Amino acid sequence: DEVHTAIRDIAKPVIARVAGFAIGGGNVLAALADLTVASEDAVFGQVGPKVGSVDPGFGTAYLAQIVGEKKAREMWYLCERYSAQDALEMGLANKVVPAEQLDEVVANWCSAILERSPTALALAKKSFNAASEHIRGISSLGMQGLALYYDTEESGEGVTAFNERRKPEFRKYQK
Repeated sequence: DEVHTAIRDIAKPVIARVAGFAIGGGNVLAALADLTVASEDAVFGQVGPKVGSVDPGFGTAYLAQIVGEKKAREMWYLCERYSAQDALEMGLANKVVPAEQLDEVVANWCSAILERSPTALALAKKSFNAASEHIRGISSLGMQGLALYYDTEESGEGVTAFNERRKPEFRKYQK
């Protein structure tokens, strides 16, 4: 939650440079960044529900604003993996480049941003964030609920299964 706040509140644009896997928390960070550049071999997705976890704020509600609610639900409910090209097409990535060009492209974007008015960029960022600021409250409530959930037997099953490298047995918790 603190990292989410830092990304949103820092006045400077944040660029996510994705090489390899952006799964779970990495996927959330790629979504929260102002801009995301991915290598062609990057992989995006969620895994939380596989092990009994979720990001009940920016990782769900803000992701839905970026990729659309149906796609966000698919990502969280099915926990599938998505290619960099998929991420680009759904709006999760701004640009996909060959792996050997990733650092150069990110450096060029950083250089371009440094040539812009820092005050204008900060105001633009605040304006973009204003449209989704209500999610901060949702996130706070969600994180409090998640803290309570982590004390349950169901959550413990997810952690134990992960540690034992086995599939969790969540069916017994279905109501």
